[in-house]
Amino acid sequence: MRSEAAALPQPAGLERFASAGKGRGLRARRRYAVGELLFSCPAYTAVLTVSERGSHCDGCFARKEGLSKCGRCKQAFYCNVECQKEDWPMHKLECSAMCAFGQNWNPSETVRLTARILAKQKSHPERTQSEKLLAVKEFESHLDKLDNEKRELIQNDIAALHHFYSKHLEYPDNAALVVLFAQVNCNGFTVEDEELSHLGSAIFPDVALMNHSCCPNVIVTYKGTLAEVRAVKEIEPGEEVFTSYIDLLYPTEDRNDRLRDSYFFNCDCRECITKEKDKEKLEIRKLTDPPSAETVRDTIKYARNVIEEFRRAKHYKYILCLTLTLLACELLEICEFSLDKMGAVFEDSNVYMLHMMYQAMGVCLYVQDWEGALRYGQKIIRPYSKHYPSYSLNVASMWLKLGRLYMALENRMAGVKALKRAIAIMEVAHGKDHPYISEIKKELEDH
Repeated sequence: MRSEAAALPQPAGLERFASAGKGRGLRARRRYAVGELLFSCPAYTAVLTVSERGSHCDGCFARKEGLSKCGRCKQAFYCNVECQKEDWPMHKLECSAMCAFGQNWNPSETVRLTARILAKQKSHPERTQSEKLLAVKEFESHLDKLDNEKRELIQNDIAALHHFYSKHLEYPDNAALVVLFAQVNCNGFTVEDEELSHLGSAIFPDVALMNHSCCPNVIVTYKGTLAEVRAVKEIEPGEEVFTSYIDLLYPTEDRNDRLRDSYFFNCDCRECITKEKDKEKLEIRKLTDPPSAETVRDTIKYARNVIEEFRRAKHYKYILCLTLTLLACELLEICEFSLDKMGAVFEDSNVYMLHMMYQAMGVCLYVQDWEGALRYGQKIIRPYSKHYPSYSLNVASMWLKLGRLYMALENRMAGVKALKRAIAIMEVAHGKDHPYISEIKKELEDH
């Protein structure tokens, strides 16, 4: 008898296999060229972030004007009747609750996504087109590795799930919910647009099969609620397919701290073993009187603490949108103070300096200080291109932001050059037919 996994056609040229020391993994059965699509995966389920409602369709995540709102809650927006009907089995989980709670309806995205998984498992117990290689029920939970703080956060999410969802949801027992939330935390995806702005969260089971490397050979991009996996290096038959789970800007110790905290493992890729990029990522300012080793260590510690504060407030950009401009000015002052303090020891190309410049640039964009944002972006782009891998979405998004800033400030020549650099990376990472690329090319034509 065929297994449930074999009942669905596997992506051609790929196979699930036992990866030494890593558990399950994905392996190529044929050669893939740079820019070639390995496979695509529709979302098992997805949820649009609240701040993008009205500008993106709640169903397909398409960005467009003139969306139609849900006639009941008036808070969800759709391209057309078809999108609304298709999303209703999921939206009905929230629609009546949003009406009942009003402004007090505020479950986290993790809670919203988990509610949809429970509903999907009830309505579609069979394996879906998103699970050709890996089923949601096979997700690792790493339950035995959760510390008390993580367990408490999960219990808080379970409480919110019970509080905000009741009418259309059947709950398993608490132990099963703990496992499910742990699985979502380890296997959920953040969907982002071309400038890496947060659009929502989703579950892509087949994409979750891929293991991590800080030297990835593929990249994951999104076309609405469809995930696409493309090669960013040549992949030979028999070679494992690796993506990156984290931001690759930072030095080895920081990357592995993040991997241990979120995914419970250390990376043993070539870059983590050799640490060959760490020296230039942590470049110290060349001074007549060089800083002592202790001063360097203290400054690195300070930088890591500041970054962690920003990371803990990971939704600060969206919270910021709900606050006064005064708070934005205070955030900019914090960024500038940190840059001055670190700049006494670090070169501008040091990744901790770049991190703080990026935060400052984001604040400038929020308050529409285009010149200030451009100044920070100009300092960031060259070191980004050096520190990140080829075809990095971080580099592409920075060129894109710079191009749009140049255009806004009527420097067309620099704008065209920057936008073309963004397109060159995106044509490999997103594919030449991606709507984002069409939009950028139209921007070039319109200017």
